[in-house]
Amino acid sequence: MIDGLGDGAALAAAAIRDAVANGVRSPHEIVDAAFERAGEVRAGADGLNAFLWSDEAAAHNEADGVTTSVAAGKAGALAGVPVVIKDNIATLGSPTTCGSRILEHYRSPFEATVVRRLREAGAIVIAKTNLDEFAMGSSTEYSSFGRTKHPFNHALVPGGSSGGSAAAVAAGITPIGLGSETGGSVRQPAAFCGIVGVKPTYGRVSRYGLVAFASSLDQVGVLGISVDDAALALEVIAGRDARDATTIDREVVNYRMPAGSLDGVVIGRPREYFPPQLDHQIAEHCERALEHCRALGAKVRDVSLPSTNLAIPVYYIVAPAEASSNLARFDGVRYGLRVTDDGLRGMYEATRSNGFGPEVTRRILLGTYVLSAGYYDAYYAKAMHVRSLIARDFAAVFESGVDVLFTPTTPTPAFPAGSRTDPYDMYLSDIFTVTANLAGIPAMSLPIGRVGGLPVGGQILAPHFAERKMFGVARALEGALGSAAHR
Repeated sequence: MIDGLGDGAALAAAAIRDAVANGVRSPHEIVDAAFERAGEVRAGADGLNAFLWSDEAAAHNEADGVTTSVAAGKAGALAGVPVVIKDNIATLGSPTTCGSRILEHYRSPFEATVVRRLREAGAIVIAKTNLDEFAMGSSTEYSSFGRTKHPFNHALVPGGSSGGSAAAVAAGITPIGLGSETGGSVRQPAAFCGIVGVKPTYGRVSRYGLVAFASSLDQVGVLGISVDDAALALEVIAGRDARDATTIDREVVNYRMPAGSLDGVVIGRPREYFPPQLDHQIAEHCERALEHCRALGAKVRDVSLPSTNLAIPVYYIVAPAEASSNLARFDGVRYGLRVTDDGLRGMYEATRSNGFGPEVTRRILLGTYVLSAGYYDAYYAKAMHVRSLIARDFAAVFESGVDVLFTPTTPTPAFPAGSRTDPYDMYLSDIFTVTANLAGIPAMSLPIGRVGGLPVGGQILAPHFAERKMFGVARALEGALGSAAHR
């Protein structure tokens, strides 16, 4: 249970699965408990505004299928476990709005691979969750359906863009949620809400059915109330998918492990992630976490990632450029909203002007500009070159013998809603997370303490496809911190 949210917080996913598989609890009881908790915390528009859609009857229909599977002795790895899905991931039988008016009434004719794999493992989808429109934001204030509130303090933001899933998991409605990452949109809200958020290696998890924002950066990620739950969820959704040519055919190993020692593990502490202006209490929590790692046998080494200061400018050239291309498909012809006007061009303009919100419009304009003939070389081509330097920095550090890196996840705890009106100030919320997306490496955030009563996260980054190593360090640190991670 997460401190501050009462006794209703969700059981661990593995405990639910075992209880269902052993006949101790039925899937229907689990569904009832999840919706009861959602009612207690008011997950809908009159409260957290974490849910954009939920259907208790549909969830019970899924529970019927799980009950049949369990009776046949075929309980899956997530049998009976309730989950929430960020609403930019396609689901059959429910809306997929991307938090945008342009897709308000859109229902996907197919299902994302990650959702199909969750359901095949016995998970039950409870709700589709709120997000910054088309996953463009760091606070879940940019949803066309209203902002999501922080589960501990409704005046604050839960982080973004996966704020709806993070709030639902942190509020104890479900132990697992799916989010998506382009620059930190799973890890940042996980840090703000005091839970675990994981961004896998690019290519580790299928993007089939994830509505594209920036295709070379996007990844489906998982949110969990513990390292173990996040590991279990990633095991289920990871692996090659014939529908996504960017997935890699590599074995999905066991990511779950007991808390152990860190003998022989070398942890890098990149100095660029600990600037003098970093909140001193966040810095202190990071140093305490590193001390625990040393006590467990790890060696901590200061390292440098010299291109880090270029990550935000590079990200805000590459991501909008790809977004301007991907979002061209939403023109009133094929998907969702259509606003008729004078002629075809008029319909395009009216549909996009009425359908897209201000942040999406800003990024489309920026992306179109940096891709235009006169500026492509000056901006986009140069940004892609610097992106390769950022990836090279990480490769050099890992090749020097460093197993994982440890950094703060965010420069501050959750901030008040409406307090960041300058887009650049908002973009800096992701200053410690965007590099992992640019380099394509796995990264995760886990709770390491609180500042002013609000959760803060520590970030672990690992080489490509070294998720097991990342989870091993996280599980050991989680065990060493114990309840101190939430105070």
